[in-house]
Amino acid sequence: MESPDPSFRRRLLMEALTVLAADAQTQVTWLVRHAVMTDEIALDFDHSFRMAETLVAEGQLARGVMADLQEIDVILSGMSGGENADRWTRDALSTDEGWALARRLARRLARRVLVAELGDWQQPLPEISVIR
Repeated sequence: MESPDPSFRRRLLMEALTVLAADAQTQVTWLVRHAVMTDEIALDFDHSFRMAETLVAEGQLARGVMADLQEIDVILSGMSGGENADRWTRDALSTDEGWALARRLARRLARRVLVAELGDWQQPLPEISVIR
C-alpha cells in the first residue's frame, strides 16, 4: 500500500492538534456532530503522531515541535488502558480531574505546535467522514 501524500499526513496532524487545542464543550460538540466516541480525540492524535518523524524528514514539519508532540503523546498514553475507561466518556471531558490536567498541558502544547506550524492555534475543527 502506498503512503499518503505528505501534505495529507501533515493536515491530519494539524487537525488532531486542533481538536486537542479546543475547550471541552467544543470537543463534545464535535464528537456529537460526527457521532464518534471520545477516544477518537486520542486515536486521531496517535495515528498522526506516528507519522511525525517522517514529516520532519520530508520537510513538512519543523523538528522543533517534536518535543511538544512527544509530551502530548505521553499525556494521552498515561490516560489509556482499561483502568482509565471511565475517563473516555463525553461527560468526563468536562468533569474528570485527569482530563482537566491533561487538557491544560496538552492544550497548551497543541496550541504551541499549531502556532509554530500555522501561525495561529485557532483553526476550524475538522470535518470528518466516518465509514461504518
